[in-house]
Amino acid sequence: MYQKIIIIGNLGRDPEMRYTPEGNPVTSFSVATSRRYSEKEETTWFRVTVWGKQAETCNQYLHKGSKVLVEGRLRPDANGNPTTFQRKDGTWGASYEITAETVRFLTPKGEDSNQNFGPMDDDEDIPF
Repeated sequence: MYQKIIIIGNLGRDPEMRYTPEGNPVTSFSVATSRRYSEKEETTWFRVTVWGKQAETCNQYLHKGSKVLVEGRLRPDANGNPTTFQRKDGTWGASYEITAETVRFLTPKGEDSNQNFGPMDDDEDIPF
């Protein structure tokens, strides 16, 4: 059996890097993807985790608004579903979590990526 997911979107905030007790680097960041149909826009958030040397590179070069392509696998909860959570307003949401195999930087070098960040306003809540 095999699964793979590929997304393209923008970082919702700066990456956060930490180290495991064994000293392995791991970086996490959120990515917003969006699609437009009719007169509606739909935004889906993904939580991405990157390991090893690639984690260090992502932490060094990515920041809020950076456009990325992420290839990896979905990481479900214990029941095989997305992680669910309750928002401050009492509504329920789901967190789609990806363990990245590859992260490609799509924002051209020297371009201010915050200007082309479309699907999120500064006031919008990120669920994680």
